[in-house]
Amino acid sequence: MRGRDWVQWHEDYADPSSALSQRLAAVQRQIRAYLDERPPGPVRLLSMCAGQGRDLLGVLTDHPRRHDVSGRLVELDPRLAADARASVVAAGLTGLEVREADAGESDSYAGATPADLVLACGVFGNITDLDIRQTIDFLPRLCAPGATVIWTRTREAPDLVPTVCDWFAASGFALRFLSDPSEPYGMGVHTLIDPPNPFASRKRLFTFVR
Repeated sequence: MRGRDWVQWHEDYADPSSALSQRLAAVQRQIRAYLDERPPGPVRLLSMCAGQGRDLLGVLTDHPRRHDVSGRLVELDPRLAADARASVVAAGLTGLEVREADAGESDSYAGATPADLVLACGVFGNITDLDIRQTIDFLPRLCAPGATVIWTRTREAPDLVPTVCDWFAASGFALRFLSDPSEPYGMGVHTLIDPPNPFASRKRLFTFVR
């Protein structure tokens, strides 16, 4: 995952007209809606390739359920992980852990499963189709019963978004929301309707190819 300068890549978030900034806002709306609709009680989450944690922390900073949320943000780049960790501390979110580790290795999630909410944002556009399918197949091993997964993927040709949705269905998930094809990003929200699978260690889920 070292080929691209991911800190520089994150600078597009500062441009409100960028597709990355628009995608961020859309993901945050879905996270907020999830928390608003969830019954009272603890919420456990996982964020794959979490970057600076903007998807999640942009919601939890002022959400009334903020202290119900615990879980792990996994990020390999040490600079991004440090930024995320500093933001977690500044927001007083004591239930969140930022782990500097490879999100493509299942061991990076050991001890943090099963999760009620799994974020796979900024992942599927940077790995092979085979790895996308493999990761989706593994997701029930990270999930609690009825868990929600939010993912993103570019809509650039060839548009793999419909196929990704089919793969989620084949792995026991029901589609709850899909972004409009006219948007400059693809985003899906799925709920696990099949029973989850036991966690498995020492599994390779994906490797970044760019």
